[in-house]
This record gives sequence, C-alpha cells and structure tokens, in this order.
Amino acid sequence: MQPVNEFKSKSGLKRIFSAFFYSLDGLKAAWCHEHAFRQELGLFVVGTVIALLLRISAFEKLVLIGVLLLVLIVELINSAIEAVVDRISLERHPLSKNAKDFGSAAVLLTCILAFATWAVVLFNRFY
Repeated sequence: MQPVNEFKSKSGLKRIFSAFFYSLDGLKAAWCHEHAFRQELGLFVVGTVIALLLRISAFEKLVLIGVLLLVLIVELINSAIEAVVDRISLERHPLSKNAKDFGSAAVLLTCILAFATWAVVLFNRFY
C-alpha cells in the first residue's frame, strides 16, 4: 500500500478550487522570488500589447502571445526544478548541476523559439 498524501485526498469541485489557489500561490511565489520570471512577465505584457495592436490575423496574434506564454510556463518549470534540487541539498553535485542546467537550457530553447516565431510572423507581415 502506498503512503497517503494529504494534498491528494480532495475530490470534485473542492479539488478544482484547491488546485486553482495552489496555482495562484505558485504565481505569487514566482513573482516574489524569481527575478527571471518577473523579467519574462514584463516581456509577455509588452509583447501581448504589441501583438494585439498589430494588423495580423487572429491566429498570428494567438501564436505570438502563445510563444511568450510558453516562455513563462517553461520558466516556472525551471524554477520548480531548481527549488527541488535546492530542497534536497545545497551541496554542489554534478547531478544537481545537470538538473539546473537542463532546466535553464529548456528556457533558452523556448526563448529562441519565441524569437524565431516573432521574426517569421513580423517578416511575413511587413516584407
């Protein structure tokens, strides 16, 4: 028999409301403790305003905003990986370094995807 996790015992609407508030707690913690998240959120807000003002299709707007949102999502996952690694041990270890570097690389690749997406959409629109 597996150990019971007190956080998994909720069901139905109670679980949905709890999950929503846990998510808000995560966003608040990211805002308060993660400098990169705040920077990327600023870019998301500016990019979203620009995307909405551009004379492009609704689908292109969705794609431009979506890749910026993807950067935030991957940053949150990267921050979660870093928090778990630090929770386990603050000692330097090659596996800890790998975990943190892999998360960072995922953010980098997502930023490259966002940049390439914006470049292609804007190039096709204006040239």
